[in-house]
Amino acid sequence: MEKLLTVTELAEAFDVTPRTIRFYETKGLISPQRVGSTRVYTYRDHARLKLILRAKRLGFSLTDIREYLNLYNVDPEQIEQQQLLLTKISRRIEDLEQQQEDLVATLVELRDIEQQALSNIKKKAAATGFTE
Repeated sequence: MEKLLTVTELAEAFDVTPRTIRFYETKGLISPQRVGSTRVYTYRDHARLKLILRAKRLGFSLTDIREYLNLYNVDPEQIEQQQLLLTKISRRIEDLEQQQEDLVATLVELRDIEQQALSNIKKKAAATGFTE
């Protein structure tokens, strides 16, 4: 028989809050079963949550994650799922590489401004006789 987890047990397994898990439920990413009035989670829910958290950590949107997870049920061979994954990964890599370029350019510009400000302070201090 499959071991069922409570929301607290599942949350502890991934170091998230029960509220996080309920949020993913409201978004349709996880669908717990019920035993009486208690939500219970299966190994499948555990695996789905692992995928969700990994995808979030990698910067994918909930829409992207839902689209990917929904294909799992439709495509037993997982060909469509893997093709979608490759497309999403390529886009994410492009986005991150662009962000990296933008960060490098911003850092260069900030360092230039910093040097100009330091140079101006030194010039004004020297002109007024102010020393540190």
